[in-house]
Amino acid sequence: MEVKLELVKRTRSLHGPCPVTTFGPKACMLQNPKTIMHIQDPASQRLTWNKPPKSVLVIKKIRDASLLQPFKELCVYLTEENNMIVYVEKKVLEDPAIVNDDNFGPVKKKFCTFREDYDDISNQIDFIICLGGDGTLLYASSLFQGSVPPVMAFHLGSLGFLTPFNFENFQSQVTQVIEGNAALVLRSRLKVKVVKEHREKKTLIQNGIEENGVISTSLEMEMGKQIMQYQVLNEVVVDRGPSSYLSNVDVFLNGHLITTVQGDGVIVSTPTGSTAYAAAAGASMIHPNVPAIMITPICPHSLSFRPIVVPAGVELKIMLSPDARNTAWVSFDGRKRQEVCHGDSISITTSCYPLPSICFQDPVSDWFESLAECLHWNVRKKQNYFAVEEEF
Repeated sequence: MEVKLELVKRTRSLHGPCPVTTFGPKACMLQNPKTIMHIQDPASQRLTWNKPPKSVLVIKKIRDASLLQPFKELCVYLTEENNMIVYVEKKVLEDPAIVNDDNFGPVKKKFCTFREDYDDISNQIDFIICLGGDGTLLYASSLFQGSVPPVMAFHLGSLGFLTPFNFENFQSQVTQVIEGNAALVLRSRLKVKVVKEHREKKTLIQNGIEENGVISTSLEMEMGKQIMQYQVLNEVVVDRGPSSYLSNVDVFLNGHLITTVQGDGVIVSTPTGSTAYAAAAGASMIHPNVPAIMITPICPHSLSFRPIVVPAGVELKIMLSPDARNTAWVSFDGRKRQEVCHGDSISITTSCYPLPSICFQDPVSDWFESLAECLHWNVRKKQNYFAVEEEF
C-alpha cells in the first residue's frame, strides 16, 4: 500500500522579513558582500549616505527645563555651522523659555515645524537627533510608520539604556554622523494590526489618517470593522485593565492556539523591549541583533508559565477567550491604549522597517555598557580569595 505524503509549503520565513536597508530619503546601509543567511553581519553594519544629509529632526523631551540649553546649542550648531534644515515639533517652540529668548529668535525663525498626527514628515527627514531618555527614542519611532531615518540619541533623561551618546562633545559626534562615519544597530520593530468588530466614528485629519492611526478602506467600513496599524519598538502589552478578574486571552502562533493567558496579562516584545517591561516581568534580556519575538506573561496564575522566545518570522494573534469574564486593554510602547472586546483581534509580526540606531562604539559594546551602567547587571561584592593556602 502506497502512502502519499503531502508536502506543506512554508509561507513565512522563520527568520523574519529581510529588513529594509534604506532609512529616510537619503540614508542607507553600507553594503557588505559577506552575509550570512541574507542577514548582514551586525559588526559590519555602518551608516553611509547616498547624498549629503540636509535635514534633521530634533526631538526634545517636553517639560524638562534642563534640556533647554543643550537644545539651543545643538540647533545653533546645526543651522549656523552645518547649514542644516532643522525640524522641531510645534509644541516645543511654545515653551515660554524659548518664546521669551530674544537671542534665540533668529535661529528659531529658520525652523520647520510639525504637529504629531497632523503633518507627515516621513519623506522630509534625513536623520533624527533625540535629546532626553528612552521615551524620547520611542516617541521618535512612533512618528515614522514606514522607513525610519537614522537616530542619534543623547543621554539627557533618567535611564538612558537606548541613548548611548553624552552631550559634552556633541559637535564632533554629530559631525561624524553627517560624514557617514558611524556604526548602526538595527532595532527590529513589531508590525501590529488591531481589528475591531464595531467601527467607531473618528475625525479625519489633514494627511488622511485618522487621529488614532486607523487606515480604513471602503470594504472594511462596509464589513463594519475598524482596522488600526502600528509600528512598535518596545512591546505590545495586553492586560486586564481596571477589572479585578484575571485576564483570559488566547494566543495563536501561525494560526494555531498555543496557550491561554490567565493572569494580569501578556507582553509581546522585541529584543529591544526585552530590557524594558519584559525584564521587570522576569524575561531574559536579548541583544537587539537577535531576530526574535518574546512572549512574557504578567503575573500568570500558573507555576509553569515561563517566558518564551519565538522566531522573528512567526505571526502571533491575540484574542479574548470566548469564556473571558471581562474585556482586556492593549497599549503600544505605552501609548494608544484602548479596550479589546470579544471578536477583536491583535495580529503581531516582525516589521520590515527597523529603527536604525546610531552606536557610540559598536552594537555589542554599547549594549553591555548599558547593561552595566543603567541596569547594574550582575553587580555583586566579590568574594575574597584565600591569602594563604590552608593545609588539611
